[in-house]
Amino acid sequence: MTAERLLELARGELGVTEHPRGSNRVKYNTDYYGREVSGSGYPWCCVFVWWLFQRAQAAQLFFGGERTAYCPALLAYHKKQWVKGEYQPGDVIFFNFSGRNAAAHVGICEKWDGSMITTIDGNTGEGNEANGGAVMRRTRNKKYIMGAYRPAYRKEETMTQLQFDNLMADWLARQSERPESPWGKMAEAMRAGITDGSRPQSFATREEVATMIVAAKL
Repeated sequence: MTAERLLELARGELGVTEHPRGSNRVKYNTDYYGREVSGSGYPWCCVFVWWLFQRAQAAQLFFGGERTAYCPALLAYHKKQWVKGEYQPGDVIFFNFSGRNAAAHVGICEKWDGSMITTIDGNTGEGNEANGGAVMRRTRNKKYIMGAYRPAYRKEETMTQLQFDNLMADWLARQSERPESPWGKMAEAMRAGITDGSRPQSFATREEVATMIVAAKL
């Protein structure tokens, strides 16, 4: 599972809110506890992150596949994967808004520019950073960041244009070396002056096709 896949899932949840407001009654808590819950004892920013990894079928990347709704416990478990300062999309970011040492909130990094971080969080809001009741995209100053852990995501498989061009050229070269099929009519086409008979198993360009069509009509 890649970091981008997790972020795609998170973006798909933007706008989800608890109902009624202030109740902590939300689908992520229902999935986590196995029943509908409500009340002040069920904050869900950490539960939201758990839910994302569950839905991404990458539960092992969150708390070793176990469950926790407590940010400090999640932070302590992943200390060996701790990063500070050079954040990347998909990092699990821990916040504290009061200047204390305990993690009060958690979200998923979407963008970092060295001073401001954009995350997608559960249970946040304009009026309450860490218990606002909604899934939102938030941009905050680095002073609120405690640090992050970086899950062992699978790296994105990328290919440069040059790599693609080289692979395509190699494939076409190998195709051109393949002999004509037994049912081919290259000999007849050559005698009719339609083609020179080279590269019988390779692709023809539009230019070559047009030339062959015109030659066939002459």
